[in-house]
Amino acid sequence: MTRETDEERDKRIRREVLTDAYTADEQAISWCYYLEREMTFPYQARCIEERTISPLREGEEVPVVGMTDEVVSSREMFVIVEWMDREFGVPLSQLEVLDADQDTRDAVDDWHYWNGDGGRLG
Repeated sequence: MTRETDEERDKRIRREVLTDAYTADEQAISWCYYLEREMTFPYQARCIEERTISPLREGEEVPVVGMTDEVVSSREMFVIVEWMDREFGVPLSQLEVLDADQDTRDAVDDWHYWNGDGGRLG
């Protein structure tokens, strides 16, 4: 399999995810729809970065069981995880995929790429 260049990925994301999404809110909704469509739940993930808005610690593994019901932020996508007998939303950027199908891996990789370096939404 040939690895996409950043330019190729940018073009594909603009074509497949962000077509007709001009404002930060429209882009956030487009990302939400894309991620919901491409990810298969549940899948296993690992926390790669501690965040003050999440109780997860670096290295912890959690099952990701879905997307949040609403767009919480125009700068971040949130997924639902199971942790200590509870379910709640955490930033997708906080997680790396451990065990999932290729479409899920690609979608999460796309989000990490697009949202990296301070975020591109907004």
